[in-house]
Amino acid sequence: VDMEGNIHSERGEKHHPEISVVRVPDGVLHAPTQMRPDDLPVNNLVDHISLPTPSREASLTQKLEMALGSVCPLLREIMVDFAPFLSKTLVGSHGQELLMEGKGLTTFKNSNSVVELVMLLCSQEWQNSLQKHAGLAFIELINEGRLLSHAMKDHIVRVANEAEFILNRMRADDVVKHADFESQCAQTLVDRKEEERMCDHLITSARRRDNVTASRLLEKVRNIMSNKHGAWGYMDPMESKLNEFWKLDAWEDDARRRKRFVHNPLGTTHPEASLKAAIEHGAPEDAILQAREEFHAHLAATRGQLQMQSDLMDDSELLTDDRELDNDLSGPVNISTKAKLVAPGIVAPGMVSITSAELYFEVDEDEEEFKRIDSEILKYCDHLHGKWYFSEVRAIFSRRYLLQNNAIEIFLASRTSIMFAFPDQATVKKVIKALPRVGVGIKYGIPQTRRASMMSPRQLMRNSNMTQKWQRREISNFEYLMFLNTIAGRTYNDLNQYPVFPWVLTNYDSKDLDLSQPSNYRDLSKPIGALNPSRRAYFEERYSTWEHESIPPFHYGTHYSTSAFVFNWLIRIEPFTTMFLALQGGKFDYPNRLFSSVSLSWKNCQRDTSDVKELIPEFYFLPEMFVNANRYRLGLNEDGKPIGDVDLPPWASSPEEFVRINRMALESEFVSCQLHQWIDLIFGYKQKGPEAIRATNCFYYLTYEGSVDLDSIQDKLMRE
Repeated sequence: VDMEGNIHSERGEKHHPEISVVRVPDGVLHAPTQMRPDDLPVNNLVDHISLPTPSREASLTQKLEMALGSVCPLLREIMVDFAPFLSKTLVGSHGQELLMEGKGLTTFKNSNSVVELVMLLCSQEWQNSLQKHAGLAFIELINEGRLLSHAMKDHIVRVANEAEFILNRMRADDVVKHADFESQCAQTLVDRKEEERMCDHLITSARRRDNVTASRLLEKVRNIMSNKHGAWGYMDPMESKLNEFWKLDAWEDDARRRKRFVHNPLGTTHPEASLKAAIEHGAPEDAILQAREEFHAHLAATRGQLQMQSDLMDDSELLTDDRELDNDLSGPVNISTKAKLVAPGIVAPGMVSITSAELYFEVDEDEEEFKRIDSEILKYCDHLHGKWYFSEVRAIFSRRYLLQNNAIEIFLASRTSIMFAFPDQATVKKVIKALPRVGVGIKYGIPQTRRASMMSPRQLMRNSNMTQKWQRREISNFEYLMFLNTIAGRTYNDLNQYPVFPWVLTNYDSKDLDLSQPSNYRDLSKPIGALNPSRRAYFEERYSTWEHESIPPFHYGTHYSTSAFVFNWLIRIEPFTTMFLALQGGKFDYPNRLFSSVSLSWKNCQRDTSDVKELIPEFYFLPEMFVNANRYRLGLNEDGKPIGDVDLPPWASSPEEFVRINRMALESEFVSCQLHQWIDLIFGYKQKGPEAIRATNCFYYLTYEGSVDLDSIQDKLMRE
């Protein structure tokens, strides 16, 4: 560029003044632009931007300012911001950093002149550096950009996949949460309906319980007025005696003996059972005629009693007011669970509810199992709608029901007991924890803890002091046997697990009985089925020759204690008479099968291969079981004589005498020195295993605990 502004080449040639790097000919600048297809959509969206055009007379500085004025700020900003990186690339011929050394960076920072920037960039050092290093750096930058682009693409794809996976999982979680929510809503609805059903059941049961209480009070008043000392009593003593019936009460004394009899307003001579038995058993015609007459007389008397009861009742039938039910439950229910009331002769399904101070049982009268129970037996059950305060509870024992550890027995201050069976053992533990901490009472020397209530018979035996008391003769043989029956789970409430006592005497035919003679006593080291040598040989041969794929060998196909045996022993006492009739289809059994003679029963236990029964505790304290006080017509024996009272041995002049002598024999020295051997057979190590085989003491396998898994059996009848 000379002083006049003309541009020359390196060879000194003068360029045309109209040709410039920043100016184009007017014809070219103003020529119409040929529109490309790619520009068509852009021109429709972007407005035309007009650039300032330098005039022909403008100086070179002005031309540079106008051409590069908008670019220099961007270039300056790039150079300043990326100086640390560009300085490594823009290197001079001597290795110096052009940007950092000299005026490079200062020019970019401080100078606003376009000319200075152009002069700096057009200098020889910068031109050499740009040609030598910038191209390679640009190529490296492009390559790095491509690599970064690929990496970014992979990263974006990976992130997108992860995001899609997370979204899918969140959607799946949402589906699961929605399903859980719906399930919880459905379960909550079911729970609320169950709570409503339970509340309705409790209210209805409370009404029924109050009605039962009122009916009992009314019955008590009626009995007071109509007994022989009352205003409406029978004037004729004989007539009064004929209409007087008694039943065994559930009250127990300290030795767990049930000896108290109370008036039985439901008592009858069961003429319908006598008539049915006489007809089916082929009794003589006169016996059938007499039974029919007694039956019709009983119907007439029953109608009179019903009329008297209806006269005493008012129209409201003593139904309680619904407002009184609000005070029935004291506090919220802590536990409410399905349960079965196990009482003599019945198993009633219902609901056990426990508050902070009370225990309730409400029978479910809509259950089919309840509807199948004989209505006559239900009349003798006092706990179908029961309510007990915690202050009444004296002891709690774990019990077995149907050979499973799923029941409890509660002993009360009223000297009675109640037994409940639950769905499983876990429920038993929850119920025991909700009941008062009384353990198994104070009689057996075991601390009163809930753990004691959940102890097994073996643990109770180990922790009690009763064996030591028995060895020191501080308690009698009877008391010790009753203790063993109690901790072993035998109870008056479950007739299949009724307390069992041994036969101790063998002489039931002599006129006189000398208790000092060893020959009059039974060998207690052998089970009842092995006392007769010939019968023992038969049982042992059956065991040794038994071949069956699924049934293990056994000596005895029956047991020494069943509910049928209990009914047979106590057939003359209510409520066992009614239970026996329900078992026999409403009629008395064949006379030769009934308990009619002590001597005959003993002989049958020695010769009959299907009779290996032991005794019950009542043989040692209840003379009334041998007397037909309720005047039942039990049929005729083989001699044609009517069966009434039990035939006692000649050495017993009365039932009281028989019980007294039998008890003396139980407490004798001969029995005391052998009793532990009988205990080993019934309660001890000779029940199962090799010792039981050696002692000829193996029973049918289904009579042992753990022989069958009842939880796997769905059929209710099969379970029973």
